[in-house]
Amino acid sequence: MDLAGFLTTLGVLFLAGLAADELGRVTKLPRVTLLLLLGMLAGNAGFDLIPLEVTEWFDELSSIALTMVAFLLGGALSRKTLRKHGRAILTISLAIVVFTILLVTLGLIAAGVAPGLAIILGAVATATAPAAMTDVIHQSGIKNKFTKTLNGIVAIDDAWGLIVFSIALVLVGQSDTWAEVVGGAAWDLGGAIVLGCVIGFPAAYLSGRLKPGEPLQAEAMGIVFLCCGLALRLEVSFLIAGMTVGIIVANFARHHSRAFHEIEHVQWPFMILFFLLAGALLDPEALLLLGWAGILFLVLRVVGRIIGGYVGARLGHVPQAHVKWYGPALLPQAGIAVGMALVASEAFPEWAASIMAFTIASTVVFEIIGPPLTMHAIRRVEALKAAKAP
Repeated sequence: MDLAGFLTTLGVLFLAGLAADELGRVTKLPRVTLLLLLGMLAGNAGFDLIPLEVTEWFDELSSIALTMVAFLLGGALSRKTLRKHGRAILTISLAIVVFTILLVTLGLIAAGVAPGLAIILGAVATATAPAAMTDVIHQSGIKNKFTKTLNGIVAIDDAWGLIVFSIALVLVGQSDTWAEVVGGAAWDLGGAIVLGCVIGFPAAYLSGRLKPGEPLQAEAMGIVFLCCGLALRLEVSFLIAGMTVGIIVANFARHHSRAFHEIEHVQWPFMILFFLLAGALLDPEALLLLGWAGILFLVLRVVGRIIGGYVGARLGHVPQAHVKWYGPALLPQAGIAVGMALVASEAFPEWAASIMAFTIASTVVFEIIGPPLTMHAIRRVEALKAAKAP
């Protein structure tokens, strides 16, 4: 594809994203779901309108977009937020991870799935979709205790998921010793935290000084690209690194409060391409490969997250009106699960076909139905709050 064709395609994709945004305002549907469906129609599963050269940019775009998301999520974990919602964030996130992996694993074993494969699938089921959830929360325009706690849960949920997944690989036999998994997790997670600190503390001190009180977009973009690039180069989690930078800037930058606004101003164009290309790469035919065990996998993940959300919310002493809505709100699942599945497939080639079929089908289902459920939960909680107001 020549430059003219490439730029024309990008222009059409951006305009399609704006159309989906406006349609979301009219229909009250999450624009994430609309973009994914639009991408599916334009991609290989539909009319095959998106050139291969454009879809090949997905990995790079997803890394940048998700680093921005992680930066914003980290910014949500200020001291004030943690004082008010820290207990709920911790208990709900841990309960959802524990109940999801236990129910999925034990349910699949009881149904006759090999124990090792069931453990791997249980670990993959813990992953969520931070980009989709963050955008739904932003689109809702609702800021209350429920959405603030959701942001915090999403911020640390995938950290728990990566730890659980690393342990699962050891239990199933990919690593021979606990030292190997501890070393791998220490590099992936610990290295990301160190990298975030190395970038975050200078950023917290220096950003916003060229124009006092108002960080420039160039500064914000520089921080995001530097963090993402170094994380990929060092092979550590760019999500954890971005989140760490966000936490540090939010809590230690005393001379400004606009860094995250600058990321928000430039984030949406990247998110448009990210969701459109994610939709284009989704393969609905994967659903045909599931069989009854795959359907059970989907059902168990839903049940695990609903029960985990309920139990965690009760332990976290959240308002009664919020208790039953955390599980449904945390159903979206996306690329992180696919990344886990790829790692597991390389480690256990004998199960590779099953792992990928289950994960891709799960991603298709929860990417489409998850965001509307998140939006419904947010609006339902807000409606209950309004009904109780005098």
